[in-house]
Amino acid sequence: MGLISPTLPDFDVDAWRARPRAERTKALQQHWAIYGFGTPYAIYILYAVKIGLYILGGLLFAASTPGIGSLGNLNDWWFEPVVFQKVIIWTLLFEVLGFGCGFGPLTMRFLPPLGTFLYWLRPGTIRQPPWPDRVPGTYGSHRSFVDIVLYLGVIGSAIFILLSPADRYAVPHQALFALTGPVPPLIEPWRFLPLLIVLPVLGLRDKTIFLAARAEHYWVTAIVFLFPGGDMILAAKLIMIAIWWGAATSKLNKHFPYVVSTMMSNAPLVPKAIKRRLWRDAETDIRPGRLAEALAHGGTVVEFGVPLVLLLSRGGTITTVALVIIVLFHLQILTAIPMGVPLEWNVVMMFGAVFLFGHYSHVGFGDVTQPVLVYGLLALLVATIIAGNNRPDLFSFLPSMRYYAGTWSTSAWLFGEGAEQKYADKVTKAAQLPHRQLAKLYDEDTVDLMIGKLQAWRGLHTHGRAMAGLYPHAAEDHEARFIMDGEMVAGSAIGWNFGDGHLHQEALLAAVQERCEFKPGELRVIMMESPPFFHQVQRYRIVDAAKGVIETGEVEVAEMLTRQPWDGSVPFRDVKRH
Repeated sequence: MGLISPTLPDFDVDAWRARPRAERTKALQQHWAIYGFGTPYAIYILYAVKIGLYILGGLLFAASTPGIGSLGNLNDWWFEPVVFQKVIIWTLLFEVLGFGCGFGPLTMRFLPPLGTFLYWLRPGTIRQPPWPDRVPGTYGSHRSFVDIVLYLGVIGSAIFILLSPADRYAVPHQALFALTGPVPPLIEPWRFLPLLIVLPVLGLRDKTIFLAARAEHYWVTAIVFLFPGGDMILAAKLIMIAIWWGAATSKLNKHFPYVVSTMMSNAPLVPKAIKRRLWRDAETDIRPGRLAEALAHGGTVVEFGVPLVLLLSRGGTITTVALVIIVLFHLQILTAIPMGVPLEWNVVMMFGAVFLFGHYSHVGFGDVTQPVLVYGLLALLVATIIAGNNRPDLFSFLPSMRYYAGTWSTSAWLFGEGAEQKYADKVTKAAQLPHRQLAKLYDEDTVDLMIGKLQAWRGLHTHGRAMAGLYPHAAEDHEARFIMDGEMVAGSAIGWNFGDGHLHQEALLAAVQERCEFKPGELRVIMMESPPFFHQVQRYRIVDAAKGVIETGEVEVAEMLTRQPWDGSVPFRDVKRH
């Protein structure tokens, strides 16, 4: 691995290209098992600098609050409630501008690594309304002046809050914040209203931006800033508990060990000897080994148990120990630098844990003064998580808190001869597809291997095994087709990608078809849906850009678990050709 050169397999690339797709993928999956994506050092430096700038930005906005103090005396004011308020809003702004999740080379965005906010400020680009047939005024896929004004409104209202003074006092909850000394100030509730209103209105026009703001966490937390001071602290605690427990619940499946082994094999700080132990055999049996399974189940126990201790404890040694464990838990995810790079989110979770459950450990259920507000919001959040886990076809994995479950909906786009060129020419994009970006940085052999590594990564998950088996169903000439993971198409076509397969399924295909007018057979997309909670079957559909659905069916999870990632013999059932 070099500063800018990726670590790739050392073999004859021409001979590798001549092999069938399954054999090409197998070679790269064996390499991934030990070397991961082979990320150049410079990319890790880029992300480290980005995290540093994010933390610095949050501190500067907090320190800009009149009367709070300078960065030099940070230890005197980091626990002020207004700091928590500004950290949450700053993180929302950071995300909605495209600097957070989905940023940069580890989401296959190379040139440019960023461009999200410029794309969302450009008329005519693709937007995806969530309910165009039900919400008046949202139909269509072209971004208009209205969308741009709303997006600017989100940015402006967030900056307005970040520059606001703290002139609301925590009465009648002085004792909850400081037993002695002055009562800590908060931002006036009315200052949050523009952001709380404009972001969901924009979301009705384009769900992508609403999700990119990580609204399921930051926008929901901003709602509690309208509550009285003590209720605000308790409600913010309960939101974090819902996130931890929602994520832990979604991991109660057979897919999650595959996520752990795939993610940890890409972690830059994990030694190769440990990476080998993540698999049953890094060359012949690339299924999770005992270590990966232990890490998966252990992490789930931590995410259930430690937050419960934090919620019920009131300071002291037990709280300190629990905080150390949960901080190390998120630090491990952060240093793994996972694909999708939810880095700042993990920083916020660590800060929130120490701030809410550490400094304000004494704030508990007995301190609530507005139970309808606090528990009503919690009930809505829990209801969304339950509904999302039972009807994943109707909910994004983000509000469903299915972050690392491994059962995400996904897609694969199979471009026929000339189809990818047509896409490149006719769609106004945030960026070209990854292979075109990489072609400006590397030679052809390197580009082909890096794109192959992307397909290898998808195949290491359970649903990736089914995807490989569906290529012949989608097109007889699949070996000759250019196949691109739907995540990368979303990053190119709508400016953001972070694991939500619904962003690159029918709605995006229709928008692309509207612009490209593909002929029947030119573009086929395999779409696989998440299984409902505890269901052992995943449904799929294959859609032709011009003709619509051409096949539906389902695959049993057990069949995906028993096969190697390069094995395309996964059996499908209830197959119907349309």
